[in-house]
Amino acid sequence: MQFVCLIYFDPKVVFGGSPEANAVLAEVGPHGDRHKAAGHVLMSQALVLPDEAVTVRIREGRMSATDGPFAETKEVLGGFVLIEACDRDEAVEIAATNPFAKLGSVEVRPVVDFSKARPAL
Repeated sequence: MQFVCLIYFDPKVVFGGSPEANAVLAEVGPHGDRHKAAGHVLMSQALVLPDEAVTVRIREGRMSATDGPFAETKEVLGGFVLIEACDRDEAVEIAATNPFAKLGSVEVRPVVDFSKARPAL
């Protein structure tokens, strides 16, 4: 199964220069390399900070574009990792090894399997 690990953090904490933050940033590359070699990481990307984002909406046939994210929060989406895992438990175990979990959070979500029925809401 594939899962996306969405990485959230407060940029002031991650890029603030503390010894803990610097240690976490130093772990990121080697962590990714280990999990790629093990066949768990299929893809990963870091994102620029939200001040460079644009939020696009279509309402009543008209497009609007707004600078930045929809909601203002301290923690922002900083990147994602697409992983392969046997099940949700293994995906959570893999996500728990992500260095950014020490400073922010890692949200684990299964990738949609379009061969299955849509969720009933």
